[in-house]
Amino acid sequence: MPASAEKISRRKIWRRRAIELLLFIVLIAGIRVWQQRDMPSGMAPPLSGMLLDGSTYTLPARPAHPVLVHFWATWCAICRVDQDSIAAIAQDYPDTITVAMQSGSAAAVASHLAGQGLHFRVLNDADGRLSAAWGVHAVPASFVIGTDGKIR
Repeated sequence: MPASAEKISRRKIWRRRAIELLLFIVLIAGIRVWQQRDMPSGMAPPLSGMLLDGSTYTLPARPAHPVLVHFWATWCAICRVDQDSIAAIAQDYPDTITVAMQSGSAAAVASHLAGQGLHFRVLNDADGRLSAAWGVHAVPASFVIGTDGKIR
């Protein structure tokens, strides 16, 4: 094959790869937009329930400090990747609250946390009621609530 024909062939290959990459990026961006279509903005929706330790939790309407609200699931592979980061944030910022979305019973979620060596506050959303109220269709999903009660 002549050198010029080989150059043209390589260009076609690289052009095709670039188009495939662009389509992949557009697809992923489209999926993320669809997943986040119902996520709230403005004032944070109510969030309350029983923590795994048996105490009750209610997200303050106007927290004294910014609060991280993190939705995750025991069955979510991506959530496992960032769980150590969330644990570190929760250790540094004790107002952090996490919500285990449709991950089974409180005992199952507690067992998962113990098995992973994790220690942070968890509301168990076994029926998906909390995640639906927050418009969360996919995990992980995080919200920062400012001292004015608005989602940032």
